[in-house]
Amino acid sequence: MRHLLNRLSYCGIQMCFIYMYLTLNLLFIPCLGGVPPSERGLAWRFLFGMYPCSSTPLERSLLQEQLVVRYRVMKRKWQQFLPSAVRMHLNGTDAELVAAVRYFDVRQTQVLQQTRYHCEEVWDRQAFLKLQAQILFERVTFDNEELQEAIRIIDKDVPRTNRDLSYYQDEGLGNLLVLRDVLITYAAFHPEVTYAQGMNDLCSRFLEVLDSEVDTFWSFSCYMEKFSRDFRADGLHRKIELEAALLKELDPLLYTHLVKDSMESLAFCHRWLLLGFQREFEHRDALRLFEILSCDHLELISQQVDRARYQERLTRKYSTEENSESELQAVNTDFTFELFICAAILLENREALLQCRDDVQLIQFASSLQGTLDLNSTLKNAEYHFYNYCKRCAWDYMNGRCREYRSKNEDFFYQLRSLFVLK
Repeated sequence: MRHLLNRLSYCGIQMCFIYMYLTLNLLFIPCLGGVPPSERGLAWRFLFGMYPCSSTPLERSLLQEQLVVRYRVMKRKWQQFLPSAVRMHLNGTDAELVAAVRYFDVRQTQVLQQTRYHCEEVWDRQAFLKLQAQILFERVTFDNEELQEAIRIIDKDVPRTNRDLSYYQDEGLGNLLVLRDVLITYAAFHPEVTYAQGMNDLCSRFLEVLDSEVDTFWSFSCYMEKFSRDFRADGLHRKIELEAALLKELDPLLYTHLVKDSMESLAFCHRWLLLGFQREFEHRDALRLFEILSCDHLELISQQVDRARYQERLTRKYSTEENSESELQAVNTDFTFELFICAAILLENREALLQCRDDVQLIQFASSLQGTLDLNSTLKNAEYHFYNYCKRCAWDYMNGRCREYRSKNEDFFYQLRSLFVLK
């Protein structure tokens, strides 16, 4: 019986490696990585949680109508609370943005006129949804001082959003006003997060791809449910600590050089990690990378790892090994794939970093990389470091739990499978 179970386990290992091979190649082969631009808008609505993956077209249509009404009620609520903040206050020196505001006002009037021609059935349904939304948000209150401060920062950051993008060119510059409304609505209804610098660049990415104010708000909100901590001081500190720990695993010498007292412990990597390397790659490649980083296929903390741990506990329970009570750390599941991307960039520029002697030189180094990195090469290197990290952790774990009835080679594959097993 044991021989049969071992044989079945080995077959499962083979299937696991087939899955690993397909996953890695789907993510990293240049012609397959990411989503085709023509399909990106719909894919992002699923990827970032606006649409449930199991939803039907009819369900999505009804959900869309509900989300539109809810967003309008939320936006109207903060506008009534702070009517002076409805329009962006401009000092007149940015002539392009002043013109964009005028175009934006005309466009908003056209949108309102179009909504007047709905049939009676649609009006009745929307009236019910509006009443439902008003009841839902009736008890929401705003902190006047906190919201005004958030709007003040938003009004400074929005005009600084990358206006070289075609989406913000000419009359499209009015889209900055759409971005502003989305950010204020988010800050108003998420006081525990409010607004932090960098959110404008992140939200701009959603607005450009989805080209919809409502869909941008809900997709951005879903994304922030998972990553809002990164915009707080404790989240920043934790992310930098994890990157330092990973670099110590991969290159102790470079780690020692970068974390000495005068180097602020890799703080220059903060913007890379916070914005998903938005400025380090060409724009179209940055969007591809954002999609890859937003998937869980290569996250060590994924559900597959949780299942694998359960399988591992079962194996331990029925093992004949006498010292099975000893605990060994197999892998640090806090090492998300974006940390391996960051590490790949650091290691690829290892010699230049070793020449940096202070924070100023590090900042200059980081600035020199903007728009210059090759995504396919970086992904390949990150994949290499990711695989070797898993391999080494599996070997280390195996050496502590070597079983008599398995060969060394089989035991390595067994432990590596425990990182990726699917049921």
